Amino acid sequence: MEKDELKILAQNLANPQGEKGVEIGEMMNATNISMTLESVKTLLIEDDEHILEIGHGNAGHLKNILSRAQNLKYTGVDISETMYNEAKKLNKDFESHADFVLYEGKKLPFEDKTFDKIFTVNTVYFWENPVEFLNEIYRVLKNDGTFVLTFGQRKFMETLPFTEFNFTMYSNSEMEELVSKSHFKRMKISEKEEDIQSKSGNETIHRIYTVLTIKK
Repeated sequence: MEKDELKILAQNLANPQGEKGVEIGEMMNATNISMTLESVKTLLIEDDEHILEIGHGNAGHLKNILSRAQNLKYTGVDISETMYNEAKKLNKDFESHADFVLYEGKKLPFEDKTFDKIFTVNTVYFWENPVEFLNEIYRVLKNDGTFVLTFGQRKFMETLPFTEFNFTMYSNSEMEELVSKSHFKRMKISEKEEDIQSKSGNETIHRIYTVLTIKK
């Protein structure tokens, strides 16, 4: 891919827009699905819980989440109006259990201690003030709640041609240090590896990613 194309890809990975954004959203759901489902599994969802996903994309995985326990409530937030509209369209069948919220990416528009479980996959690279945002997550998470943060490790992310455009990348130790600066007190690290199809072409790449389980 040419540099201009890579830049557009990077912009749409951060904030999908228009028809290209819809296409990128479908691709992201496909390439990230294993990371997403691993994150959801790590949450250990139980009956009657309220789940928050930060950066839901097209939420093609929502059915899987809602099938994991009884009487669940799901809320998704995203900065992309394109993804907000796509997620609502694709998940019409789950309207009674799911809400989608468009927000500006800095303040979570919810009351304190609203959610039992919170997760986010491949969004941390785009957080403008990561410690402040972690404290926002802390604020809306219940005291005994669980937050799962999943990200591609720096050494893997640096091999991707589009990450030079406004991606902030983290190693495990850098992420641990970041979380330690927030109000969160405890975390557990789990490393995963898998082969996936590249976002910028047809080749297979070996992805190394981390699932962080974080508690108050």
